[in-house]
Amino acid sequence: MAVALTMAQMKIAVLRHSLRGERAQMAGTGAALGACLAAGTVYLGFQGADLLAAGYAVWMLGWMLGPVFMGGGDETLRPEYFSLLGLPPRRLAAGLLVAAFVGLSPLVSLVALLGLVILGVRLGVANTLIALPAAVLQLAVFVLLSKVSVGLVGLALRSRAGAIGSGLLNGAILAGLGQIWVFFWAFGQIGVPSAVWYLPSGWGVLAVQGQWWALGALAVLVFLLLGAWAALLNRRAGAVRPATRGRRPMTASTPGGAIVAKELRTWSRDLARNHQLTFALSYGICFAASPLILGWNGMLPFAGPIFVVMAAAMAANLYGTDGTALWLTLMTPGTGDVRGRQLAWLSTQAPIAILLTVAFTSITGGPWPLILALLAALLGGAAGLVPLISLYALVPGTDPHRRAGNPLRTTEDDGGLTGLAYVMLALVALTGAPAALIALRYGWIGVPAGILTGALYYWGFGRLAERRLRTHGPELLNTMRTGRKAETTVTSRYDSLSKKQKTIAWWCLGFGAIPLFPQGIVAAVFVANDMLRHTWFLATYMPPGLRYPVAAAMIALGLTMYTVGAWILKSPKPPKTP
Repeated sequence: MAVALTMAQMKIAVLRHSLRGERAQMAGTGAALGACLAAGTVYLGFQGADLLAAGYAVWMLGWMLGPVFMGGGDETLRPEYFSLLGLPPRRLAAGLLVAAFVGLSPLVSLVALLGLVILGVRLGVANTLIALPAAVLQLAVFVLLSKVSVGLVGLALRSRAGAIGSGLLNGAILAGLGQIWVFFWAFGQIGVPSAVWYLPSGWGVLAVQGQWWALGALAVLVFLLLGAWAALLNRRAGAVRPATRGRRPMTASTPGGAIVAKELRTWSRDLARNHQLTFALSYGICFAASPLILGWNGMLPFAGPIFVVMAAAMAANLYGTDGTALWLTLMTPGTGDVRGRQLAWLSTQAPIAILLTVAFTSITGGPWPLILALLAALLGGAAGLVPLISLYALVPGTDPHRRAGNPLRTTEDDGGLTGLAYVMLALVALTGAPAALIALRYGWIGVPAGILTGALYYWGFGRLAERRLRTHGPELLNTMRTGRKAETTVTSRYDSLSKKQKTIAWWCLGFGAIPLFPQGIVAAVFVANDMLRHTWFLATYMPPGLRYPVAAAMIALGLTMYTVGAWILKSPKPPKTP
């Protein structure tokens, strides 16, 4: 018990000193969004046990997949830190479990689990008393499932088959969460499936309803998961063995060709990149295929473009994943490193995207002009933005040969990496907007427009990335080595803003995507396909004459929010007082 309390105190001390500045802003925004989701889940406690069990199933999947998507989860206290203490694996796991309850995510989840208390109050005094330990045990199950899933994926990433398999599975589940409205719509038609009661996320609800065995089952599951996590911590200490089978030597006649060959070899050998590629592929297919549950195949043609956007987000920290190997690039100028990486990225991603697009669009019979224009623009935009963003917003990464323990963690700053991925999602999607609008208005003219804009993105963003690498290479290398970013103009301007300006900029840049994409672009697509009265898409509930204007107003609102946020960051710094 003393070890567990000590670890919890260490976690509190680390968080107290680290949650400052930009990281505190990100944590606050995440807590606000989590509080909204938790409040919605608590509301389900008033609606019925079935919906509450379904809501907790979503929370459980979020706990299991969130850390996998966001770089290995919270590792403020790493098991390696305590390897010299000689603690037994189960005792170490128990201490780390107690420390894992310290943080914003467990607190938000505990608020969501108050839905059990609401349900218990509605049923009786005895049920209310059972709800309290059920909520605690349910939270312990969520946390331990998260730790065990990260440990299992980490083991899987030590083999190529495991990396590919885990990427396919995780992408499918996360796509299901992204299209949760499809399942909610289906639930509204056929009711909540009985499968939710067999998941551990529903056992707390069963216990509150009077099936007392479920409370004991939760306690047993916590004990079993703790043992599994202890075993995984023991396995985690093992080193990743490099491949020893022979490979053909790389040959290239030009420096640029050598960069392409090196990058292609990395894409084929790096298990983390194998995982990212299959994750993006699975996500794109499953996200586009989910509406088939409702009998609508209109999203299938977008599987290729969705794959491109997600693949770009996975590679958003392309230079950061190389670690301090950047010095090799700086010592050999004139090799065309950026162009080589662009070409290698296209060589690995474009064939998959084209195959998906042609196959799925053939099934639906179109719309060919829109899909082809969008795909061409997104491929060029992604190939240009991947090196550009990774150089301008570089997150210091762990050297590949030091990724032992948790292969998912390729960087020390998982929050920065997650934010970078979301920024990349938005920016790449925006690169396809001009070509898509032209295709919607003029048909096949949009295809050459998409090819032209894609080529311009590829050349222009690549040119900016080359200049950034040439002018700021030493600073970037220093960031890689020390983990501390050099002071930038944007950072200094942000720090000089007033608290009110910081808040406005953060909310505009953080939430501008909501009116722009789901309430604007996606809602307009639904209206165009006569898909009305869809969940939270406001335009689909409007009278016929207001549907497109409301969608257009939402798009304008999103663009305005981004413009205001960017304008505040770009505003001149106030003069320093002597």
